[in-house]
Amino acid sequence: METTKTILRILTVYGNAESRDAYVIRDFLKRSVVTFEWVPIADMAAFINIFPEVYVVEGQNLPAVKLPDGNFIFNPTVEDIACNLGWITKPKLKEYDISIFGGGPAGLSAAVYAASEGLSTVLVEREAIGGQAGTSSLIENYLGFPGGISGNDLAERARQQAVKFGVDILLIRKSVKAQFIDQKLHVDFTDGNKIIARSNVSATGVEYLRLDIPDEDKYLNAGIYYGAGASEAFLCANQHVFVVGGGNSAGQAALNFSKHAKKVTMIIRGNDLAASLSYYLLDRIQQKKKIEVLFNSRITAVDGNNSLSEITVSNSVTQDTTVYKAKFVFVCIGGKPNTSWATDTAIVRDDAGYFVTGGDLYRPPFDKKWDKSFNPAFLETSVPGCFAAGDVRHNSVKRVASAVGEGAMAVTFVHRYLHDTY
Repeated sequence: METTKTILRILTVYGNAESRDAYVIRDFLKRSVVTFEWVPIADMAAFINIFPEVYVVEGQNLPAVKLPDGNFIFNPTVEDIACNLGWITKPKLKEYDISIFGGGPAGLSAAVYAASEGLSTVLVEREAIGGQAGTSSLIENYLGFPGGISGNDLAERARQQAVKFGVDILLIRKSVKAQFIDQKLHVDFTDGNKIIARSNVSATGVEYLRLDIPDEDKYLNAGIYYGAGASEAFLCANQHVFVVGGGNSAGQAALNFSKHAKKVTMIIRGNDLAASLSYYLLDRIQQKKKIEVLFNSRITAVDGNNSLSEITVSNSVTQDTTVYKAKFVFVCIGGKPNTSWATDTAIVRDDAGYFVTGGDLYRPPFDKKWDKSFNPAFLETSVPGCFAAGDVRHNSVKRVASAVGEGAMAVTFVHRYLHDTY
């Protein structure tokens, strides 16, 4: 991936509007700041009518993606698309000073500061650069951007900065094994590649919680979407859109959808948006006639054929239930940490799975879960040289600015660790 905006190459995506696979592609391209045109078509027969000159092998199906060179790929994974755009690379070094897992604000910040200070740095991201913040349509309270900036644009600027300083970025990477050997982190990836690092920063963030209702998986990415849905806003014209959650990401999503949708309904379990929403968002939502808020409410049932067509909403106070026609439900209800990779390591996690760091390790019940063989720095886990930054950390502040700050701060502690150890 180049350091300039030349990565914004125009692609065209053809597919059925209700296709799960097509949504995954649109979401990935939007988060990766790739310009694309979406063309809804019913099936392969319609595609062949439009492009009779394109050779189609039996079994190939939609969605189809037209690449910048004019060639088509059919029913591709995001990895296939990334490969065709030249984004999938092998590790440049056998061993790095620092490995950073997670390409959200904390990970990107750590990468920029580490590489700019001379450390050989590799950043590993399993999906698209930007993390959960990258799905936000607009971040308005981040310092230095009075007009706001979209999450994916902020992430893309940080990516370019990291590449400029020499960060080795490995995209669409999933690990099969992570272990600490001789004070170094060894990670094996599913594609057969491996990296070794003398220190590590985990900035893997969180993933959205599920609604935990019957048939939820049936409509996943076919009416029920997790995240702020920035890629789907243009498809919601004249629709009734539902946003589940009362935090800033949900509030920003509701405001974004209100520019396109006929109506936006926020569904929250509490009785007061002010308890979870920043004032500037609360004030705007209250003034938007298109946005309504259902308090003390939750979705209890979903229905439809191949895609979502209706939801049942229950009120916990009145016990009333209401059925709504619904094609778009966006869920932003908090998250769980992406720390499963550390299950077989000595890293202490809390009951929810978040990494415990610094002085918190000396507090019950965590004090009994490690050997206290060293004095951990503020962001250091129970394994020397392994740090955590951003949302993945126990008791972290769930804000972009704090994640960026922790990423930078972690690099300071990494320097001290490397100086004292090697």
